Amino acid sequence: MRRKIIKGIFVVVCMLVIFLFSSDTSVESTAKSEGVILEVTSIFGLSSKEEQAIIDMFFVPVRKSAHFFIYFILGITLISFFREFSIPLKRILLLSIFLAFLYACSDEVHQLFVAGRSGQASDVLLDTFGAMVGVGVYYLLFKKKMKEELYEQKERIG
Repeated sequence: MRRKIIKGIFVVVCMLVIFLFSSDTSVESTAKSEGVILEVTSIFGLSSKEEQAIIDMFFVPVRKSAHFFIYFILGITLISFFREFSIPLKRILLLSIFLAFLYACSDEVHQLFVAGRSGQASDVLLDTFGAMVGVGVYYLLFKKKMKEELYEQKERIG
């Protein structure tokens, strides 16, 4: 029971982090993305003109990779949480991805109400793909253990 609660808290915390990032205005969000790029490039001692060129080059990839990564983590937390219940493995996989998709949809709707932000279907697809990869990586890493659990479930049922 304790593991279920802890894993459930991880899911909620991940969703809360996503919500908080989505609550940033466009100015705040842009500043955070540029700040990440500048932090990484600061070790190279670039001029301000070179820094701006790097920002222009990497701004969109940094933002999109942030979408992918946070939903990758959400996918992992969801599948880990649902594994604590007696749910067939295929359902766990589909449920984890589907809930991440629903949360991505709600996240983009939320952004429609934030100054300077917009909801984009392409971000929902990217977020869902990130969750799918997270679920897939989790599944591959724990495949043997999950198959054993599936076998045990079948033994109990049948």
